[in-house]
Amino acid sequence: MKKNILYIALLGMMSLMTVSCDSELDIEKHGNMGSMDTYYTTDENINTATASMYLSVRSLYFTWYFTKNLLSDDVWCGGGQRQDNGEMEKLNEYNFDSNHSSIEGLYSGLYTVIYNANLIIDKTEGETAVMKRAINEAKVFRAWAHFELVSLWGTAPKVDHLLTQDEYRQANGNPADTWAFVEQDLTEAINSGTLPSKSSANDQETGIRVTKELAQALLGKAYLFQGKNSEAASMLDNVINSGKYALFNGEYDAQFHAAANNNCESMFELQKRNDSEQMWNQFDMNFLMQGWRSDKLKYAGEALQVLATGTYGFCNPRKSLYDAFVAWEGADGYRLSKTIWTYPQLEDYGVTIRSGSSVYGSEGYFFWKNQAYKDDCCMDFSAFQGLQYIDLKMMRYAEVLLLAAEAHLQAGNSSKALEYINQIRTRAKETPLTSVTLNDIKTEKRLELCLECVRYQDLIRWGDAKSAMAEQGKEVPAYALDGVQWNWQNTSYGFKDKNYLLPIPLKELELNPNMQQNAGW
Repeated sequence: MKKNILYIALLGMMSLMTVSCDSELDIEKHGNMGSMDTYYTTDENINTATASMYLSVRSLYFTWYFTKNLLSDDVWCGGGQRQDNGEMEKLNEYNFDSNHSSIEGLYSGLYTVIYNANLIIDKTEGETAVMKRAINEAKVFRAWAHFELVSLWGTAPKVDHLLTQDEYRQANGNPADTWAFVEQDLTEAINSGTLPSKSSANDQETGIRVTKELAQALLGKAYLFQGKNSEAASMLDNVINSGKYALFNGEYDAQFHAAANNNCESMFELQKRNDSEQMWNQFDMNFLMQGWRSDKLKYAGEALQVLATGTYGFCNPRKSLYDAFVAWEGADGYRLSKTIWTYPQLEDYGVTIRSGSSVYGSEGYFFWKNQAYKDDCCMDFSAFQGLQYIDLKMMRYAEVLLLAAEAHLQAGNSSKALEYINQIRTRAKETPLTSVTLNDIKTEKRLELCLECVRYQDLIRWGDAKSAMAEQGKEVPAYALDGVQWNWQNTSYGFKDKNYLLPIPLKELELNPNMQQNAGW
C-alpha cells in the first residue's frame, strides 16, 4: 500500500540518523541548509520537520509506556532476577525519589516533543496546505504532551512558544492554565479544517498521521479528566458518530500484531514496517522487554514455531488483575483467554519452566496480548528480539467508547453509557449489562485496556490509587514449578499521599531555582 510522504520522510530521517560516521563523511554536500529562521519556508522542509516531531514521540514511547504501566497495579516489574532493572523495580514498588531516570526521561522527553511542535508552530512561514496541516498536527502533539505533564506532574510549566534565553528558567505551572491551554490547542486544531478524517473505518493510510477525530478524542479525554462531563460526552460522541472507527472484529488478540497495523480500531499508532533494508531502523526494545523470560523457559511444539523467543520477561500480570477478569467474565472468559494465560495454559501450549529455574516477578500468570510472533518480526533475531514491526499503539477506539460511557454516566445519561459499554462487552463475548454504574466502567476499562498506559492516571483521577496500591512492593514473587515464592520484601513501599503527583526531577530543580518541588517530595 502506498504510504504518504510523512512516513517516507520519517523512515529516511531515521536512516540518516543511524549511518556510521564514515558513511556520513561520504555524503555529497548540496549547499547550506540555511538558518532556523529561513528553514521553515518550504513544504519539503516542513515535511521533514513534521517527521522529526513524530520521531520525537516515537523515541519517547519506551519510557512513556513502561513508566506508566509499572506505576499501575496491574503488573509486576519482572525481568530475569532481582535487580535486573533496579530503576524499573523502584517505580513498581514505590521506592523512587526525585532523582529517578525514567521520571526524568519522561519529563524531559515530553518537553522535547513540545519543543519540536513549537518549532513548527512558531517558525513556519507561508500559507500552503502542507504548512497549515503541519501547524495543527503540532498543536495536537503539543496538547498531548501537556496533557501528560499536567496529569502526571500537575505543576510542570506550560510552554506555549519557543523560549528565549532569558525564559529558560520557568516557574511551576498552574494546572488550570495548562488544562486551558490543552483545550485551546486541540480546539484550534479541530476547527482549523486542515486535519483530515479517514474515508472509512477501514482506511489504513490516512490514520497513520493525526486526524481530526484523534484531536477530538484527546479533547474529550482532557474534558473528562477535569470533570467537564457534558463537554466530554459531546466531544467523544463526535468521534463515535463519525463512523470512521470501529471495534476490531477479528480474534481479539489479533489486533495487537503486525498484520493488523492501522486497523479500524486504531485511533493513532506510531508506524513500523516490514522492510529488510530499513530493518535496524525498526529496532526498539518494547516487545523484547515484555515477552516472557525466554531463558527460564523451554519452548516446544506450536510455541516454538510461533513465538518470537529471546525476550526479557518484564511487566507480568498480577494475580489481582487475573482475578478481576475471572470475577467479571469467568475463568473461561473469551477476552481473558486472549489477554492472560495461567502457567497450566503455557504448558498446554508447549512452554515449561526449566528445571531449577523460576520466573521472577510472576505469580504464575503471563500476558498473551503483547506476545510477539515470529511473523511480527522483520527478522527473527532470538538473541536480542527487538526487530518487530508491530506499530506502537497510542490510543484505541475502545478507549474512546469507555471514556464516552463514563462521561455520559457522570453527566446523567445512563442509557448512552450503557450503549457504549455494551459495545465493548459484546466484542468481548460477554452478556450485555442491563444497567451501568461507575464501578462497572472502571472494571471494564481495567480489563479492556490493561497494559495500555491508561490505568495509572485513571486511578489517580478517580482517587483510587492509594487504596489500590498502598501495599504495592511489600513483597515480590517468583514462580517456580513448586508454586509461588515470596523471597523479597521491602521496608519502604506502596503508594502514599505524595504519589498523587510525580516529583519534579531533581535535575530540573538543580538547574532552575524558580522551580519548586511538588508536595511531599
